[in-house]
Amino acid sequence: MVYLADPARYEKMRYHRCGDSGLKLPAISLGLWHNFGDTTLLENSRQLLRHAFDLGITHFDLANNYGPPPGSAERNFGRILQEDFLPYRDELIISSKAGYTMWDGPYGDWGSRKYLIASLDQSLRRMGLEYVDIFYHHRPDPETPLKETMRALDHIVRQGKALYVGLSNYPAAQAREAIDILNDLGTPCLIHQPKYSMFERWVEAELLDVLQEKGVGSIAFSPLAGGQLTDRYLHGIPPDSRAASGSRFLNPDQITEEKLATVRALNTLAERRGQKLSQMALAWVLRNDRVTSVLIGASKISQLDDAVGMLANRDFTATESDEIDAILSGAK
Repeated sequence: MVYLADPARYEKMRYHRCGDSGLKLPAISLGLWHNFGDTTLLENSRQLLRHAFDLGITHFDLANNYGPPPGSAERNFGRILQEDFLPYRDELIISSKAGYTMWDGPYGDWGSRKYLIASLDQSLRRMGLEYVDIFYHHRPDPETPLKETMRALDHIVRQGKALYVGLSNYPAAQAREAIDILNDLGTPCLIHQPKYSMFERWVEAELLDVLQEKGVGSIAFSPLAGGQLTDRYLHGIPPDSRAASGSRFLNPDQITEEKLATVRALNTLAERRGQKLSQMALAWVLRNDRVTSVLIGASKISQLDDAVGMLANRDFTATESDEIDAILSGAK
């Protein structure tokens, strides 16, 4: 069946300018980290992508190692892109990254020119694309000179293989240095992708100030703290949850009694606001204009609906903000 996108899709979403650039991103972006690999039915992935686009989510975020197994998310996305989204390619922002281990040997990891250019070429082949809209260096490399990594990003843009470049997981001081190098090269950094949520607030200390000063946008990943900031764990750890699955990204030791008390208190406040906890958590990350977009994962269409539904109640009173800060001050 031919996919025809909802003609009213752009009425359902808010779009924010990314830093000082001319590019706008949707307030909600979809990450294809865990639910688009070979362990997920292709038709489920297809329906999620279609529904996201029908809600006005125009940004699909990938990386070379997304799956599982690594590479499969890009390959599966590429198939769906060819079958469903080619007529809409110019309405999409497609991003990918390189920086984590992707293949064996000394050239399949970190931030060398060799690795970044080879990895993007592989990603483009998997997705069937001539270019990505944004290409990120996924994490800092402690050994490769920063200038080499940034020159590789500059080269990739000049080759026409990416329209913009970004950083991910860079601490503030290193981000500042990388942004300055890119500016000197003539390829400005568009965006930074840090981990940011009510439980992970390190970006507030310095990074967001650096990005604002430099005119760089930001997109927060893991804004729901791996599912902790949802109603999933209000009554403990469900047997079918991520925390109970043996995932290295969320384990039972992280779901402490103190953390559960914090989540329940936040949930009570969310209910007073007429929202789900997940919606309030997303709104909280977006409360500051220095955050361009929040990057969510989804395994169900209802999760997409909930996320976009948050936009109807995104603002906080001073009293609500103070109460959230007081609740979070006790989080462990």
